[in-house]
Amino acid sequence: MRLAFVTGSLVHGGAERQAITLANRLAERGHDCHLIYVKNDPSQLGRLHLPASSTVRCLHAKRYFDLGALSHLHALLERLDPQVLLAINAHALMYASLANAGAPLMVTLHSTYLRTLKEQLQMAAYRPLFWRSASTVFVCERQKRHWLSRGVFGRRNDVIYNGVDLEHWQPPEGEISASPLRRALGFAPSDYVIGLSAVLRPEKNPAQLIEAVARLRAMGLPARALFIGDGPERARVEARARALGVADRFVISGFQEDVRPFLSACDVVTLTSFTEAFSLAAVEAMALGRAVVHADVGGAAEMIHSGHDGWLFPVADTATLVDRLARLADPVARTRIGENARATVAARFSERSMVARYEQVLAELATSRSKRAQLRNRATAH
Repeated sequence: MRLAFVTGSLVHGGAERQAITLANRLAERGHDCHLIYVKNDPSQLGRLHLPASSTVRCLHAKRYFDLGALSHLHALLERLDPQVLLAINAHALMYASLANAGAPLMVTLHSTYLRTLKEQLQMAAYRPLFWRSASTVFVCERQKRHWLSRGVFGRRNDVIYNGVDLEHWQPPEGEISASPLRRALGFAPSDYVIGLSAVLRPEKNPAQLIEAVARLRAMGLPARALFIGDGPERARVEARARALGVADRFVISGFQEDVRPFLSACDVVTLTSFTEAFSLAAVEAMALGRAVVHADVGGAAEMIHSGHDGWLFPVADTATLVDRLARLADPVARTRIGENARATVAARFSERSMVARYEQVLAELATSRSKRAQLRNRATAH
C-alpha cells in the first residue's frame, strides 16, 4: 500500500512517537510510506527511518491554520496519490481533510478531555471532519465511548491499543540499585526511586509526585523522585519541592532520546496525569518490568488490573497515591507486580499486534477505494 501520514509536528509526545513507529514498521513490511508534518518542530525526526525514496516533508505552517501550508499539502498529496491517508490527532485531520485529493482518510485520536474553552470550540469545528473520515481509530474502549457520546466518530470506528516492541523494551539484568546511571544521578542503593516519564505539562500534574515524596519521607521511607523529561511545569515542581523541604530529593533528567536506562533506574513508575488516553509511557515502563501506579484516567483500567500488574488511584488523590507507593516500597511486592506487568504487555500490548491491526484496517480501506474506483470506471464506460 502507498500510505501518507500527516502529523501536527514531530514534537516530543506519545502520539508523534507512535506515528513514527507505525510508519517505520509498515515500511519494513513493504509498504510505501511517506510522512508530512505541519509545524516545524522536528524533535523526533531522528526516530524516523524510512527509505530514501520516501517523502518526508515539513509544511512550515506559521499559524494554526495556514493557507500556504494547506496548498503545499494538497500539492504533495496530488503527487503522492496515497491509497490511504492517515492523520494523527485533530489538528492534522483539519489539514489532511481539507487537502485530501480523494484517498480514504483514517484519523487516530490520542486525546480524551478538553481543558479549555478554546479546545472545546476547536473540537466543535473538527467534528464534521471526523464524520467525513473513513475510519476513526481510538486507543482504548473508554476513550471511544467518551467521544462517541459527544458526537465525534467516523464512518467506521476502531479501537487499536498502543503497543511497544518487546525486544527493545527488555527488563534490565542485575539489581536495580546497582545501576551505574542510578549512581550517576546521585541515588543511593537504599533509596526508593519513583519515576515519572512525561513532558512536564500541566495536564501531567507532575507536582503531585513531589507531594507524595514528601509524605512518604514523613512515613520514614527513603523516597526520591526521578522526572524523565522536561517542560513548562518544571519551575512549579522545583518551587513545590522547596516549599515542602524536599528540594534535594528529586532529579529532572531533561528530554532523553532513549528513556530505557532512566526507567530501569527506577524502583517503580507513576503517572499522575489529570488526563490520558492510553499512556505509552506506562506501557513502556510495564514492558521493562516496572510496577506502575497510574491515575485512573483514560484506558488505565484497560491496561492495569489494580493489585495484580500495577495499581490505580483516583485522579488527584494524593493520599491513595501515597498508599499505593508505600505498598510497593516492599521489594518482593514490586518485583511480583513488575513481572506480571511485563506478562500483560506481552499478551495484549505488543507493537507487533498493534502494527498488524493497523495494517488490517488500512488494507480494508485501500480495498474499498479500489472497489469504488472500479465501479466508477464501469459507470463511465457505460
